[in-house]
Amino acid sequence: MTRLFPPLAKETRRALDTLQGLIEKTFPLPARFRRALPAETAALSRLLRTGAEERRRDYLSRPGNLSAYLRYFLPWNVYRLCRLLPALPLDLPDDAAVTELGAGPLSFAIALFIARPELRSRRLDFRCVDLSGPALEAGKALFSALSGAFAGPGGAPPWRIKTIRCGLWDEVRGSRAALTVSVNVWNECFPPAREPERGFLAPFAAKAARRLDTLCAEGGRILAVEPGIPRAGEFIALLRESLLALGRPPLAPCTHREPCAMPGGAPENAPWGKSKWCHFAFDTEGAPPALEALSMAAGLPKERGVLSFLLTGAGAAPRPDSLRVQSDAFALPEGLQGRYACGKDGLVLLRGSPRRVSRLHPGTLVRGAPSAAHDAKTGALVVSDWEDG
Repeated sequence: MTRLFPPLAKETRRALDTLQGLIEKTFPLPARFRRALPAETAALSRLLRTGAEERRRDYLSRPGNLSAYLRYFLPWNVYRLCRLLPALPLDLPDDAAVTELGAGPLSFAIALFIARPELRSRRLDFRCVDLSGPALEAGKALFSALSGAFAGPGGAPPWRIKTIRCGLWDEVRGSRAALTVSVNVWNECFPPAREPERGFLAPFAAKAARRLDTLCAEGGRILAVEPGIPRAGEFIALLRESLLALGRPPLAPCTHREPCAMPGGAPENAPWGKSKWCHFAFDTEGAPPALEALSMAAGLPKERGVLSFLLTGAGAAPRPDSLRVQSDAFALPEGLQGRYACGKDGLVLLRGSPRRVSRLHPGTLVRGAPSAAHDAKTGALVVSDWEDG
């Protein structure tokens, strides 16, 4: 995990293009409905931003919403996951179980199939949980088409997909999973943004952590991915705290088990006087052209992907001087540049020449010890000497 969000491999780009074509082939859209697709996509985007009170829990059961989700949100979610998953330690053995909460049209299973081709020959059991039956069935049909398109000499991959129609908190039968996943799920339960939520997020994150913990085997791993917005970043920090208390330490992106250096929330929570939340941004190079065209038509262009995430589980203890790069590069006095990073000492500022700083990327792991100097803007400790992690 020395670099998160690496550029897409050629095979991954080809598979994403194939997926875009299979969506159209598996769910053909008459011309009269296709003309309305950009407007339906924009409307669904607004609906997803309004908060749970203004959105039915099974909103993907409405045909127009599902069509827009399959053609816009699903492929963008798969794209973002395909930038994340290659760097994560997810070496699932034969007969491992994977449980995904809020699976919708199987975004995670599809992304894992695309981004981790070495897992396609493993016997994996997926339990995909969602309240919307139409979304689950659509995802199952799409996964079948995708896996069939990439079937090798032995035929279709031996992944067993079981869809379970139930809510987030309902009982899911079966053994605890080696990997428990939630992608863009918890933010849909947040109250509307216009309402104060200081009393909501902490207990809700603790409840979500207990839910994920009960579904995951001892020694298993939990992956939670949310949009890279401030309130989702704060939720991820609180989820990290709760899972750590349950004996599930962070593996990524964190390099330590100390309190989160970027917990989000109100500025008074942070020693540097300005709220910062853990999130990562990366370019969208390699996204399918048809997806980018729909994004433009819907007024939702994406030049960058942004997400917050947490992976927990047992693993080797990181070096105490490990630092995870978080931000883009920015100008500093004296012709220098900087990037913010996170480590056991909290927020740090990596400071150096433009040439050296530009070689780093959000998600890169480096090693370095802070000096006694502090960043005048944030109070972060300054690191002027570092090496690749």
